[in-house]
Amino acid sequence: MAAGGPRAIPAIRGRVQAGAPLAPFTWFRVGGPAEWLVRPADAEDLVALLAGLPAGMPLTVLGAASNLIIRDGGLPGVALRLGGGFGAVVVEPDGITAGAAALDVTVAQHAAAAGLGGLEFLSGIPGSIGGAVAMNAGAYGSEVKDVLDWAEVATADGIRRLAAGELGFAYRHARLPAGAVVIRARFRAAPDAPAAIATRMEDIRAARDASQPVRARTGGSTFTNPPGHKAWALIEAAGCRGLALGGAQVSEKHCNFLLNTGGATAAELEALGETVRARVLAQSGIALEWEIKRLGLALPDGSQAGGAQA
Repeated sequence: MAAGGPRAIPAIRGRVQAGAPLAPFTWFRVGGPAEWLVRPADAEDLVALLAGLPAGMPLTVLGAASNLIIRDGGLPGVALRLGGGFGAVVVEPDGITAGAAALDVTVAQHAAAAGLGGLEFLSGIPGSIGGAVAMNAGAYGSEVKDVLDWAEVATADGIRRLAAGELGFAYRHARLPAGAVVIRARFRAAPDAPAAIATRMEDIRAARDASQPVRARTGGSTFTNPPGHKAWALIEAAGCRGLALGGAQVSEKHCNFLLNTGGATAAELEALGETVRARVLAQSGIALEWEIKRLGLALPDGSQAGGAQA
């Protein structure tokens, strides 16, 4: 954080808070405060914010914060949350246009209610549309790149509409312009029998409930699957199922999920993840890569009491 208090940012019409707690917004429920938490009133307000930010001021778009650890020292600069009008969902004859703040599952539900198929996979992704586009989110055999027509982004220079082919999609990644924030996206869908759509969505829900700790304080898949391997299988083979550090634990149900069992710190979650990586590397020779984003500052001491417990 800036010494002596938060640095100045441009005045906008939306809501601006200095030193705002961020833990309540994250699925893990951990992390320190934002130097600034900003919620623009609309797209034009967002452009004004981006255009007026001081040079070098960090900007973090939080989205649903479902796949994120915010470190205990908090986030320097601006933490951006889109809400209100950024969550609109419009149903069209052959697709859905949705604001960045709309939840993925909400978009899937709107499509299903309209008898539009092809977006059921979104119901299995715990996040928002802006994040889904920015990271080419995917589940159950489909990815955003398979159904996206275009995305609109806000930049310091205004609003731009980018065709899917301009986004350079790769695994869990889209190539957005520097400093751009996704504000809206359009997804293709096709008419289908409502009963068939409902069955596919129920199958996805049942599969998630059966295999993942969906009602826990977690952040989704912790590590990416290495080529030719499943991360959970490597973690289990290294003896890490149920491994704990303070209030952080490797899930017994799906060992590629970390849990805040109550009272965990971000430092404990991250340290437990690093312990898992070290044990997997020692056991298999494979270096797991984080899929969960870890952002912000550690507390000055960075200390942990004790070690991981099996």
